[in-house]
Amino acid sequence: FNAGYEPIIVDNFSNSERKAILGIEQIIGRYITLYTGDCADKEFMCEVLDRHHHIEGVIHFAAFKAVGESVQHPLKYYKNNVGALLTLLEVMEQYSIKNLVFSSSCTVYGQPDVLPVTEQSPRKAAESPYGHTKQMGEEMLEAVTHAKQAEIRAISLRYFNPIGAHPSALIGELPLGVPNNLVPFITQTAAGIREKLTVFGNDYNTPDGTCVRDYIHVVDLAKAHVKAIGRMLEGKGPSYEVFNIGTGNGNTVLEAIQAFEKVSGKALNYEIGPRRPGDVEKVYAEVSLSEKALGWKAELNLEDAMRDAWKWQQYIQHHE
Repeated sequence: FNAGYEPIIVDNFSNSERKAILGIEQIIGRYITLYTGDCADKEFMCEVLDRHHHIEGVIHFAAFKAVGESVQHPLKYYKNNVGALLTLLEVMEQYSIKNLVFSSSCTVYGQPDVLPVTEQSPRKAAESPYGHTKQMGEEMLEAVTHAKQAEIRAISLRYFNPIGAHPSALIGELPLGVPNNLVPFITQTAAGIREKLTVFGNDYNTPDGTCVRDYIHVVDLAKAHVKAIGRMLEGKGPSYEVFNIGTGNGNTVLEAIQAFEKVSGKALNYEIGPRRPGDVEKVYAEVSLSEKALGWKAELNLEDAMRDAWKWQQYIQHHE
């Protein structure tokens, strides 16, 4: 809204809650057009688009995203992550919608040989089915935009590790059941909802033995999508592009825990557990292309993200 776009949201709420929409509406001060359904359902998507004839672009992030879960339930991930994109591309073609921003992931790089990774770094064998679905999604977009150069343009944003919440504490990460991601586990442990936090492995070849990640504030991540849509609407760049969306800095899991403890004043109860299948040892981004071509750069740091995540956790508990 702040960038001048009118969003229409499609969500099946399989891993979220409707009250998140209320939080968004409070932030922007107006109602949002919402359709409840699955973007893998072609008939449903056609019904939505029959009501809206001036769609300029689509931002697609309706994917399952937990590395560990994808190892346990690979078919669930292939069906949703690949199937929904396939349906979406068919519908976009049918309704002559030109522009797509795709939520990709740094998992497409597998375990990199050289760090930081650039957009030209080789996409090695994925370490998890989740990572493989993102590789497949990018390959589909490469093929479709090449075959339909005049009709569909796409930008894949390779997210690194999004964390945090909106600074208003009105919206944030709200996993249903046991979280699969680090930060909700940190905040729920600090809040007493979880007894303890497990760090998966401390024998990696990293400064303190725990995995290294490029943690990016979700607000910075959101701004990258606005830049990507704007770039395509202005007709800049080729029909298909990829950009790393990270800070350019790597932090270990223990450093992330320490950052949370610093901003919250809470000591976390954590233990070291075995390595988790599918986890990459270390990955962080080279971001100069995003800065130059997209005009985007991360402005918030790890402590900012942890502070906002903790504000969000406190808000949830006070409003349940």
